[in-house]
Amino acid sequence: MKLIKFLPLLFVVASCTSLSDKPTAAPEMGDEANKQAVIIKSASGTHEKTFKNGMKVIVKEDHRAPVVISQVWYRVGSAQEHSGITGVSHVLEHMMFKGTEKYPSGTFSSTVAEIGARDNAFTGRDYTAYYQLMGKEHLETSFELESDRMLNLILSPKDFTSELEVVKEERRLRTDDNPNALVYEQLYATAFINSPYHHPIIGWMDDLNNLKIEDLADWYQRWYTPNNATLVVVGDVEPDKVFAMAEEYFGGLESRPVTPSKPRLEHPQTGERRVAVKAIAKLPYIMLGYKTPSLATAEEDWEPYALSVLGAVLDGGRSARLSKRLVREKELVSAAGAGYNIFSRYPTLFLFDATPTEKHSIEEAEQALYGEIKDIQENLVSEKELRRVKAQVIASEVYQQDSIQRQATVIGSLETVGLGWQLMDEYNQRINSITAEQVRDVARKYLVEEGLTVAVLQPLENKAQSNTKK
Repeated sequence: MKLIKFLPLLFVVASCTSLSDKPTAAPEMGDEANKQAVIIKSASGTHEKTFKNGMKVIVKEDHRAPVVISQVWYRVGSAQEHSGITGVSHVLEHMMFKGTEKYPSGTFSSTVAEIGARDNAFTGRDYTAYYQLMGKEHLETSFELESDRMLNLILSPKDFTSELEVVKEERRLRTDDNPNALVYEQLYATAFINSPYHHPIIGWMDDLNNLKIEDLADWYQRWYTPNNATLVVVGDVEPDKVFAMAEEYFGGLESRPVTPSKPRLEHPQTGERRVAVKAIAKLPYIMLGYKTPSLATAEEDWEPYALSVLGAVLDGGRSARLSKRLVREKELVSAAGAGYNIFSRYPTLFLFDATPTEKHSIEEAEQALYGEIKDIQENLVSEKELRRVKAQVIASEVYQQDSIQRQATVIGSLETVGLGWQLMDEYNQRINSITAEQVRDVARKYLVEEGLTVAVLQPLENKAQSNTKK
């Protein structure tokens, strides 16, 4: 499982079709909601308005093509789940396409297809989101469909049984039959004991086997309400018209009180943790996870940006250190990576991974990773390397703004984890302000044994294949 390369957002999601701080409380109703019903604008062409029922709407203009994307984000994901119902957010995501009284089973997707739109959904640790990408003239259809299933979903036992099997098969294909994915899952389960990030997004198989339709009904009633949702629209639109249309379809929906999940603070880690995963594979594989704060939980707000730059120094393309030194120069590993998610709701992990070449051992690969960590802890990154990395990081973000889907996803995720979409306007400046000393300091502070978890894949021989060869 190759790490996702450094990006401002490192998504780990369960998709419908292809397979820390406290949770944000629901806005209070009444006078405060009335005060919030004002349009907030930014220089980036982003506009925000909160309706009286607590639902927030964010619109960003992008007039380069006559298309628009509409996303509805709910502040609930696997981080809100507890033992016994893990995977319920993702299973409910599947069921959201199964119909309401107004749009019975099958008509949601056919309606989307009729207007030539593309729709999908994804579940993450901190959110569940649904979207339609379409011609701008069809935005009203999207609003009608999403507002209807926000409160009127029908949970059919037949559909539930069918979709639950689909999710279980996703788990088999994506995780159970993928050795590197098993390592990733076990790394998080070992690193986090009481944190909301202990459980996998797709759920544990035993919990899926025992999930009941009543669990989904309770989850839907608890979290799917306008005051726990954010509507994001990006594209060739006029904000005032979008707000008026959204008010028509979403503004009158009745809200329900949302009780935040109880705090689940992670126990302090006082030493290295290790876990071994035995599975049929050709080569061993290793992952290192160091406890780090996210931007939402950091005491020093510059540290997550420094960790992001550190991630890019180590793994930001062919010229980055891991690829250059360990893969091409030393030929110790066939692949190596590093990754960090700055925009998580709770404390997270700074990740490393590596696959040794057939001529080298997993122990050599592990020591090579430690060597790179020690180097960056003891020696300052040169100004030339730092300038190159910053330019690469910022250029990557700028290029991604060509996608309205990417723009909407950044806005939605920032809002849902409680950071606010305004943060995207200052991201480049904050990255540019990071110094070589700050990169070294966060490496010294967080890449330490006391916060380290190691997960190693120990390959097992495929006996069936071995017998066939004989």
